[in-house]
This record gives sequence, structure tokens and C-alpha cells, in this order.
Amino acid sequence: MRPDGSVASHHFEALGTSCSLFAGGQSRTRLLEGEFWVRRLGARLTRFSTDSELSRLNRNAGQWTGISDEMEVILRAALHAHEMSAGLVNAAVLPSMLAVGYTRPFAEGPTVALLDGARPLPPLREVLEVRAGEACVHAGCGIDLGGIAKGWMADRLCEMLGPNAIANLGGDLRAVGPGPAGDGWPVGVAGVTLMLRDQAAATSSVRRRRWGEVHHLIDPRTGLPAKTGLDEVSVVTASAFEAEVVAKTALLLGPDFAPAYCAAHAMAWWLAGPYDD
Repeated sequence: MRPDGSVASHHFEALGTSCSLFAGGQSRTRLLEGEFWVRRLGARLTRFSTDSELSRLNRNAGQWTGISDEMEVILRAALHAHEMSAGLVNAAVLPSMLAVGYTRPFAEGPTVALLDGARPLPPLREVLEVRAGEACVHAGCGIDLGGIAKGWMADRLCEMLGPNAIANLGGDLRAVGPGPAGDGWPVGVAGVTLMLRDQAAATSSVRRRRWGEVHHLIDPRTGLPAKTGLDEVSVVTASAFEAEVVAKTALLLGPDFAPAYCAAHAMAWWLAGPYDD
């Protein structure tokens, strides 16, 4: 808490979404520093800028390219997410994203979908190699870090903001410490308010970022927008990175297998089908 007993808060738009930071015992200046960190790193990780570090890596496909420490850590996290999800969370999704028309920031609207160009995705380890200070994307392939990066960044933000804080980057959120009143941080998840303490939450959904029958969540088994019988999955886990991976994996597994997967990997979960409110 700050000396007056209040919690500092800050809201901003970045990473193509709405972001919020809250912290006890910190000034708003510290939260502004968190925003600047998000913007700087986000500018390096976006695929929508030809000048970004990620675009340079994709552009140099077929050869080893020098990368920053942060990029190395996030690429290794993407490989870990692929393993955690048995291949369902696959950062080698860029060709499919382009095929469905997601070629520019969603606020600018999609372009024409060319679904006949979509193909099942190869395993990530056949596409991406990482070693100290360098990475290689194989020729003809491309990486989109998307939600993996947001979850990872939410976890790092909480470490930066101190022992009593919450970081929410477009629904990928991490909460640490006792919260404003000592009973956790109040967080709305799947229409209910949870009191999170040293926990994280994320929602994976095909209800947003869609145009007509097309949406942004790609099923790597087909290379096409996912149609699994689930429209939305929300989970609570120990970290925002884990929450992002578990929620997306569960949605892609569909209603028959998602409950067992969530029971093994999440502290709490909510599944919604196409006809659920």
C-alpha cells in the first residue's frame, strides 16, 4: 500500500488490447515504468511492424539470426508451451494467420481470407531452433508469439511491480500478494469475481477477433480456425504463462477432453460452448 493506504492503478492500450496495472506500496510513476516496458518489448515482439525483432527473425528464415536475451527467453517459452500442450499451442502459426486474413492489427480490420492456403502446422521444434543469443526459423515458416508473449510479460510485470500487485494484459493476468484488503485481488473471471493471491488467470475465446465465420484461433492440426465445440475457456493457474497455455489447449481439445486436461493442469476452470451465455 501507499502511505495513504490506497492502491496505485494505471490503465493503457498496448499490444493491441486494454492493459491494467495495480500495486500497493508503489507510486503511479512505477506503474508508468511498467507501461513503458510493455510498449518497448511489445514493439520488438510484434509481427505487424517490419522493423521489429520478430519480423527480422521471420524475414531471415533459413539462417541463424542474433536475438536479444528477452527474445531468447520467450522463444524458449514458446517451445515449452508446445511441449506442455502436446503440440496444440504452436507458435509456428504465422502462415495460417496470414491465410485467414489476419495480416494487420485487428483494429484496422482483416484482409481477404485465403483458406485454401492453410495447411496443418509442423511441430514447432521442426520450425524453430534456439541457442545462446541466436535463433533460426526454418525456410518457408514463420513465428507469431501472440498470447504466449502476453502471459510471459504479465508474469514479469508482477515481479517488477513488487510483492503486492496485479498485471492484466488483455485478459492474461497475474496477481501476487494479499491485495487491497488482505484477502486477495478481486478479479472477474467467466462472470464471477474471484479473490486471487499468487495466482493467474487467462481466457481463450473464439468469440472475439472474428470476422464472419473466420477467427484468429488456429487449430494446428488443420491450419484453419478452430471448430472444437467450445467457444471459450477460462482457467486459474499459478502463472499467467501457464494460464494462457492451459486455456488455449483446453479450447482446442474440445468438450470431451478439456475437463480432464483442466483438472490436471488448472486450479479452476470454466468451459463455454457456442450456445452458452
